[in-house]
Amino acid sequence: MFKSGSTSVLLLTLLFESGNFLIMKRGFAAGRTNVTVRCPKPTSCNVDGFEKHWYKMDNYCVRYYNQPLNFSDAEFSCREKAPGAHLVSVHNKKHNEILLDIVKKFNPNNLRIWLGAFELFQSGKFLWLDGSFWDYEIWTTGEPTNIYNSKEECLEMNWKETGRWNDDACSYKKNYICAFKIPS
Repeated sequence: MFKSGSTSVLLLTLLFESGNFLIMKRGFAAGRTNVTVRCPKPTSCNVDGFEKHWYKMDNYCVRYYNQPLNFSDAEFSCREKAPGAHLVSVHNKKHNEILLDIVKKFNPNNLRIWLGAFELFQSGKFLWLDGSFWDYEIWTTGEPTNIYNSKEECLEMNWKETGRWNDDACSYKKNYICAFKIPS
């Protein structure tokens, strides 16, 4: 049998296996983001047929859609727009900033968008729809909430803190950004 101290250590290890709960992030001050600040102009995508309204983000082409859809419909819409396209995944601060700049350019009055991730089976673990690794996150303070239940299983950006992420109900309609990898 386990002693009560051993059980507590086991539970804490299971709940916080990555150790990320110990990391404190600095440099973000709520309420100090100015959405009217000019962003650099995004570079057009250099793939034939996708030059107009598609923008380059490293090895990806991305496009903003000002057409609110629920999470599933937005993903299926992306798949229809371009070969191999999905709702966008974000893998570093630079990508997050590029996406924020694109949203500010096209819809400065409504910055909320779907990103291409969801919580896997109420596990507290989020996965990208395009199958890429979950290697970056920038949650709004106190988020994600409602993990381990089915209330908020999809990922959005710009809910309460500009440029930050939130888990939200997949049934809500939001604008979205699609992305596809530039063929080599």
